Amino acid sequence: MSRLLIRTPSQAQAVVDNLYGNMERRIAASPPGLCPVDMALNFLNLCHAQSCGKCTPCRVGLGQLSTLMRQVLDGEATMETLETIRTTAKVIVDSTDCAIGTNAAKLVLDGIEGFEDDYISHIKDKHCLGSLQNPVPCVALCPAGVDIPGYISLIAAGRYADAVKLIRKDNPWPIACAYICEHPCEARCRRTMMDNPMNIRGLKKFAVNNAGFVPNPPCAPKTGKKVAVIGGGPGGLSAAYYLTLMGHEVTVYERHKKLGGMLRYGIPAYRFPREKIDEEIANILSVGITVHTGVDVGKDISFDQLKAENDALYIAIGAQTDKKTGMEGEDSKNVISAVEMLGRIGDGDMPDFTGKKVVVIGGGNVAMDVTRSAVRLGAEKVSCVYRRRQTDMTALPEEVEGALAEGVEMLTLQAPVRIEADENGCAVALWTQPQVIGPMDKAYRPRPMKADLPENRIEADLIVLAIGQGVETHGFEQMGIQINRGSIAAQADSRIPAGEGIFAGGDCVTGPATAIRAIAAGKVAAANIDEYLGFHHEITTDVEVPTPRFNNKPPHGRVNLLEREAGERKKDFSCIECEMTEQEAMIESTRCLRCDYFGYGNFKGGRKEKW
Repeated sequence: MSRLLIRTPSQAQAVVDNLYGNMERRIAASPPGLCPVDMALNFLNLCHAQSCGKCTPCRVGLGQLSTLMRQVLDGEATMETLETIRTTAKVIVDSTDCAIGTNAAKLVLDGIEGFEDDYISHIKDKHCLGSLQNPVPCVALCPAGVDIPGYISLIAAGRYADAVKLIRKDNPWPIACAYICEHPCEARCRRTMMDNPMNIRGLKKFAVNNAGFVPNPPCAPKTGKKVAVIGGGPGGLSAAYYLTLMGHEVTVYERHKKLGGMLRYGIPAYRFPREKIDEEIANILSVGITVHTGVDVGKDISFDQLKAENDALYIAIGAQTDKKTGMEGEDSKNVISAVEMLGRIGDGDMPDFTGKKVVVIGGGNVAMDVTRSAVRLGAEKVSCVYRRRQTDMTALPEEVEGALAEGVEMLTLQAPVRIEADENGCAVALWTQPQVIGPMDKAYRPRPMKADLPENRIEADLIVLAIGQGVETHGFEQMGIQINRGSIAAQADSRIPAGEGIFAGGDCVTGPATAIRAIAAGKVAAANIDEYLGFHHEITTDVEVPTPRFNNKPPHGRVNLLEREAGERKKDFSCIECEMTEQEAMIESTRCLRCDYFGYGNFKGGRKEKW
């Protein structure tokens, strides 16, 4: 008689595993705007189903919580019910035997703290606080609100120029976003429920590179109003573009030699070719924007003069100053910031790193841009030092993978301690303290802690600090503009509270963010400056979106963009990413489920034809 048997998965287990996969995809594709109380209840029920049932707080307590929360959703609860939910969850957290019960109850407590108003709305008003005003996930998650299903359907129809026109209604930088956008629109794509999210950025790139010349819409009649924009980056030029289309006279003041902001001075050409950014800026300026480059407002022209000469001002100076670590030796020679290095490259001043050992401190996208640029500038060895794990890096995974493929060394769980300099004051090494991963912080990222290991010495000829950027606020502070924690204080509509006719937006308000967020801020500012000036111009387009077909869309693989071979691409600054073929673009564009038309999106109007 056999003592042991080889276990093989049963058919039932295979089906359950498939259900888990489907559940995971559906959770990942949960669109914004869903009722948070309903979502919390469903997560709670899932946790309850996973309980082993050994301890009473988990077995019985989670069931009681589920019953109480169902009363809230069914309109049968009172404010005392809410307190009972809170008390019960606290008891479970304190008394359950394992993490399943603790985390499940803590999820409920976090929900009460985070969206208590939604609970109260259900209890008092008998309905959900959420309105699902924009039920199309990709549109809702695009900061600029671009009509993504619309332009994907136009690509599928072979109307690439119309696709670009439709994008420009909400975003005048379609080329830039086709190359460098972090595509938040893909995060909750409903296609994920079936297979994988749409490759939205890849389709946009195909459209902009195959559309040919696409003219801008005509400008509205002249209003006689003047607007000054301080900053010629993505946010400032977006505001200038839309304000000019509305008929206002716009002048942009930029302190750099060229326009583009961090698109030019923060993103290397291998990601966003310089001829492409020049093409995009030329198109934006073609609507009739006046530009003054090499002008530092506050030095070359006073802020008061701009206020006197214009009816409104928009401040969009970005975040282009470097941040310091405060560690010993930071002021040594051969220690530079990522802002300084990428700024030089943006101006065409290519440093020569031939034969040098370059150490980069940081783990974000800027750090990856610096490391990969250093490789292309001839560095003998490039190391990226980060105090957390590689999986905790804030850089896009594809950027980290690309850097590794090009030979960059990732030194993770190493906290920089000091910079060693020689007798001439030149940096020769970075000393780091090894770390061990620790408990989760409030953002649910594991905190690094000091490991019981000696410090490491990393030899270096050049050390680059890529730990973040700041906002140059000193001049504006002197002008009476309120500064809040190192950023300009502006309201959600871009108005500066104490400044009549003064608006601000983008990185100088939010801190360092993405290009698409700066573009969205420029769009918001344009609309509200127009209102402030006494007008209500509307931005629209004459592009007609194709009616979708009622055809079946079975599970299908996602078309991903390819890159040039690592050994070749690391030798130059030519674009590393290939674009889709026409066949690939047709396959990928027809995967779209057209959430703007089918399902709830159709009832809610799914498409905003003007703003």
